[in-house]
Amino acid sequence: METAAAEVENRMAEPFIVFDDIRMRFGPADEGMPPVLDGIDLAFPKNSFVSIVGRSGCGKTTLLNIAAGLVKATSGEVRIDGKAVKGPGEGQGVVFQQHALFPWLTAAGNVEFGTRTRGLPKEEKRQVARDLLDLVGLGHAVDKYPRELSGGMQQRVAIARALAMDPEILLMDEPFGALDELTRIELQQELLRVWEAQKKTVVFITHSINEALILSDRVILLAPHPGRVHKDIDITLPRPRERTDPAFNEMYQEIWEGLSS
Repeated sequence: METAAAEVENRMAEPFIVFDDIRMRFGPADEGMPPVLDGIDLAFPKNSFVSIVGRSGCGKTTLLNIAAGLVKATSGEVRIDGKAVKGPGEGQGVVFQQHALFPWLTAAGNVEFGTRTRGLPKEEKRQVARDLLDLVGLGHAVDKYPRELSGGMQQRVAIARALAMDPEILLMDEPFGALDELTRIELQQELLRVWEAQKKTVVFITHSINEALILSDRVILLAPHPGRVHKDIDITLPRPRERTDPAFNEMYQEIWEGLSS
């Protein structure tokens, strides 16, 4: 795992994903519709792991959907490596809270579907799927259907499918929110292992302060009504991180106070 010094150096690198004055309103201002997001300015370096935390209704998911090209901002733009995001699939892999696997495809078939835009030969698609399922600890489940997998295993397949696109950025919207606590902790460790192996740039939405601290280089706190950046906190704790570490608990308290205010 990276040292704190290496993480600091990474944060000082050239911005790779940029949110430039993002504003979002889901209806006309003259009809009294309040903005959902108001002036979001953020920049993340390549290979960083950033979590966005905030109360319900602060616009976390909307911000992620704008980055994914699934929703167009009212104004402002998201740029990846200097290029404006104009639509979905432009170097972004997305994992939602609900895995949305195709029930008629096996685990391998679902992951192969993620390779569809890469123009790979059939055999290479199969090998990519096998390799990625191995990476997420499901090498034994390539021929199983979603109904034969636990919730945690289904989310592993969803992560593998997103990685099959070979995206530059992995956008994750509370991917472990519906799982029991033990499975959630296991998948947090699995995600960190995959991140270390693949070195994607990750933007991760969560309600859990613990989860954000375990995973992230930075934690962005969004304030609600309208959504705006309230705090941007560097997490310099060396990995792997222990929840019982006094320094961990101090940072937990800092984030908690930021959310409470």
